[in-house]
Amino acid sequence: MSDQNSPLILGTEPIGKLLQGYAIPAIIAMTASSLYNIADSIFIGQGVGPLAIAGLAITFPFMNLAAAFGSLVGVGASTVVSVKLGQRDYEGANKALGNVLTLNIIIGIAFTLICLPLLDPILNFFGAGENTISYARDYMRVILIGNVITHTYLGLNSVLRSSGHPRKAMYATLASVIINIILNPIFIFGFGWGIKGSAWATVISQIISLTWLIIHFADKSQFLHFKKGIYRLKSEFVKSMLAIGLSPFLMNLCACLVVLLINLGLKEYGGDMAIGAYGIVNRIVFLFLMVVMGFNQGMQPIAGYNYGALHFDRVMKVTKLTICWAVGVCTFGFAVTYLFPWYIIRMFTSDEELIQTAIYGMRIVFAAFPTVGFQMVSSNFFMSVGMPKQSIFLSLTRQLIFLIPLLIILPKFFGILGVWISLPASDFIAFILAAIMLVRQFRKFKQAHPTIQ
Repeated sequence: MSDQNSPLILGTEPIGKLLQGYAIPAIIAMTASSLYNIADSIFIGQGVGPLAIAGLAITFPFMNLAAAFGSLVGVGASTVVSVKLGQRDYEGANKALGNVLTLNIIIGIAFTLICLPLLDPILNFFGAGENTISYARDYMRVILIGNVITHTYLGLNSVLRSSGHPRKAMYATLASVIINIILNPIFIFGFGWGIKGSAWATVISQIISLTWLIIHFADKSQFLHFKKGIYRLKSEFVKSMLAIGLSPFLMNLCACLVVLLINLGLKEYGGDMAIGAYGIVNRIVFLFLMVVMGFNQGMQPIAGYNYGALHFDRVMKVTKLTICWAVGVCTFGFAVTYLFPWYIIRMFTSDEELIQTAIYGMRIVFAAFPTVGFQMVSSNFFMSVGMPKQSIFLSLTRQLIFLIPLLIILPKFFGILGVWISLPASDFIAFILAAIMLVRQFRKFKQAHPTIQ
């Protein structure tokens, strides 16, 4: 599928070909981004030390909080653009582009201005101790300075993908990742900046990619492009974007709370090494989840367009195909982490205590991992077709309704084991609920259109 093709092909091309054309670039981009995060942790672990990994893990809930506000606009805008294109409302899609830019700038600057003066109290709240807060502080100061860049870059990249340019969106992400990986060892080892060097590499790489995205949308020959009259916030677009983006926003917000509870539980029952171990395991988990998210990103414009065009049979087909691939990826992740745990963890650190703690946690966390792909695609399905309530409910059940109570209750009885087993237990329960909701929605499609097979 050519990037130059009109987005109208979303309603006519075979689903398998479309999903391949949209998902593969997204998967490459998301996997590359996750591999950067892994490389980032490896550079920090090998170049700065095990406590630096623990300090980096302390920043995870903070990063999830920032990502929550970014996804509030970016994901919602992506769906709005897809649906508008499916409805042939091209002027509306352009206005959505302008509103994305304005909202991301406002939210990105506001987040920095609020959080930067309160950085130390926030990090202490997230579980930082006297041995780890200096690392966490050095990293987050730089990340917060570049927060508006991150939000704007992610928002415009989402719109680029939904407007029929999945490969260009991939190139923007790959450019950021490659520049990041090049700058990381230079700043950490060459300049001796330590963990701050990793943060600066992230910000600078995103500035470069954002510049390329702005150049693209400034080109008036593009289907969607910057022009006068699209930047003033319109309630119609803001409400739609925020309503749809509320699901991933709440998911990331819950992830922030979840990581906070995990860090606090691990700190109480296992100390700084346990937090560092979770930091490593979390990076590995996200490697596979990013592949699933790549499938979701590929599915989103296809499902959104065809839902807007009332082609429900194509919506169901792309959802089922995405589920098959997502479950396959998560099953592969389960197998690899169980067969080669020592080799995986050894890449991050040579500290034997940290290695053994991470292997112990990783085997438990991946116990129900094959079910995660199904749950993620199901939630993305409801979000892609503009059903935010269902998507929000599925997002919240896994983390807020299931996982958080388990993280509070189980450690009281099982100690550090209770912290670890809370994750696969909530994954499995959420999978059952997602399956029930998805089957019910498919039945509604078939009842409304009996010709659907």
